[in-house]
Formats: sequence, structure tokens, C-alpha cells
Amino acid sequence: MAPTVLHLRSETKHLEHRSALTPTTAAELIKAGYIVNVERSPERIFEDDEFEKIGATLVPEGSWEEAPKDHIIVGLKELEEKEFPLKHMHVQFAHCYKQQAGWESVLARFPRGGGTLLDLEFLVDDRGRRVAAFGFHAGFAGAALAIETWAWQLNHTEPFPGVSSYPNEDALITDVKAALESGAKKAGRMPQVIVIGALGRCGSGAVAALRKAGVPEEKILKWDMAETAVGGPFKEIAESDIFVNCIYLTSKIPNFVNLESLQTPDRKLTVVCDVSADTTSPFTPIPIYTVATTFDNPTVPVNGLKSGPPLSVISIDHLPSLLPREASEAFSHDLLPSLLELNGWHNSPVWARAEKLFNEKVATLPPSVLDK
Repeated sequence: MAPTVLHLRSETKHLEHRSALTPTTAAELIKAGYIVNVERSPERIFEDDEFEKIGATLVPEGSWEEAPKDHIIVGLKELEEKEFPLKHMHVQFAHCYKQQAGWESVLARFPRGGGTLLDLEFLVDDRGRRVAAFGFHAGFAGAALAIETWAWQLNHTEPFPGVSSYPNEDALITDVKAALESGAKKAGRMPQVIVIGALGRCGSGAVAALRKAGVPEEKILKWDMAETAVGGPFKEIAESDIFVNCIYLTSKIPNFVNLESLQTPDRKLTVVCDVSADTTSPFTPIPIYTVATTFDNPTVPVNGLKSGPPLSVISIDHLPSLLPREASEAFSHDLLPSLLELNGWHNSPVWARAEKLFNEKVATLPPSVLDK
């Protein structure tokens, strides 16, 4: 039987430096008998020659479109918004299973071309736990940017400026510590930070960043399902300086916060980091903004507040790219056991469940989007 070919595509999302495969994991796949083609990439944190040195074959950027149909296309973020049907099996995050804006058009491209989507967000083990996730580094980066934004707003009137990826965690924490010190000096106190979803991967990353930055333990409110079971909105959010939302959203729940709950004279809240970034989902428990932000423009103001300090939201949907090398290595390492099962993937419970979910979602598409 011919070896399975994996084709790692270059990411097209602006400022996305992460990679689903790293030289380390690609080497393991090659050792196991896979052929690994890697598109040259100007954005990827790993240099092209790092892949070439471990035996991967470098191919032109964007060449996945013309690759043989039996090649498995591996990527990270969603594809560019184009119309042509997709003929391959794609392993990636597609952001189209939770009724996000435009989800029908995104999903319909796969059945129209005879392709399959195996969405990385929904790869789960027998217990229903995700086999790999960027959650820890998403929470870490989100909390770090939230502290920097809090401090910036205390010392400036213009919006928090654009940010770029860091070479490593130490460099990021050095900047965050400096920001925290300047903000605390201006405010005359340390910020109160509430993290919701604190027991999960994302929440633990957020708490880790706050601790490493120097936020005192008593200033970190760590909430999870037990604390939110009564249903919001929660006054503790408005009374904190920073709110970091780290929950994994699957259905509609009572709002954690809304404009009405923020119209209180006790509001200290000036920064919300919605790490979950389900900006356009009808299920969002933070219906105070509608704009996804970017590294170039990290924050969006909350409009409609009648009094109190300005409030900004960070809603960047690829926060782990702030630490692209560490985040990629951790994610790809966790994903590797499943990748090693792609040869004969129908016999793998992880991939079989992903295919079943894909077929279920496709079945919900209206005929009009399939007939284009």
C-alpha cells in the first residue's frame, strides 16, 4: 500500500505564525512511514529549512489546491473565503460548527467537492476530552494582553496599540511585569482579575500568566462551573478590573455580563479578554461587543455605557500566536498520536468521530448552499 501523504499548507490568516506540524512532529511522522510535504511559508515561526533538515519535502506555497485528491491537507486556521469546492480531506480548525457568521458557505464547500473536514476543535478521546488544544497558551496570552491593556488605559487616552509575536515566554512576561508595575503605580493598587473557566486548559494558562506577571494570589478570582451555576449576570465581574473569559461554549447559558449589569456605580471593569472569542455566536455569554479584534488592533470599545471608565474588549481568535513556537510545539505534540493514526483513519475512534460529526453538520445545510 502506498504511504499516506500529509500536506502541510501555509497559513493565510494575517499574523498567524503557528503550525499544526512542527519539525519535531513531522520527523516522527516520517519515521512512521508517512510522506510529509510542507509548503514554504513566509509567516510560519519555523523556518522552511527546519522541515527540510528532518526529511520533509518543501513544496510551493498554496500548492495544496492542486495536490492529488488522496493527499491529506493539514492546516491550522480557516481557509480563505473562496468559492471553489474542496476535494481533499482537510484537518484544520474551520469555525463553522457553532453557527458562526457565514458557517453555511464555509461548510458547504466540502460536500460540494467531495471533500471531508476533520475539525481539530472536535477531535475527542473516548471520554469526550479534546486530544489537543491551544487552550493553555490562549489563556496565557489573553491574560498577558489584558494586563497590558489595563495598564495602558490608565496611562493613555488612545487605544492599546498593536502587538506582535514574541520569540519566547520570558520576553512576554518581562513586558507584562513592566506594564503591571506601571498600572499599579498609576492606580495605587494591583488589579482585581476574575477568570471564568479557571479549571480548564485555557483558564489554567490565564492564571499561570497572572501569577508569573506578579498579580497577588488574593487578587485572582478563579471561577468555574460551580461558581457560575446560579446563572449571571454577575456583579463580581463589574467589580473587578479585568475579566478573562475562558469557557468552552457549546450551548446558550445565562449571560455572564451585559450592558445592563455594567450600568452600576460600583463598576471598576475596564478590560474584558474574551479568550473564547465566540464573537458572532448566538450563544455568547458576553453580548457587549460584536467585533473580532486582531493583533494589529487588539481592542474594541464597549459602547452604550452611561458612566464610569472606558471599557475595552480583546477578542483575538488566535491568541496563542503571541507565543507561536511554544504553542505549536505543545499542540502538535498532543496531536501526534492521532496523526499517527491517519493511515487507516477510518479505524481510529478519534477520526471516525470527527467524520461522523462532519456528516451530521453537513446534513443540516440547506440545499441552496449545496447547489452553487
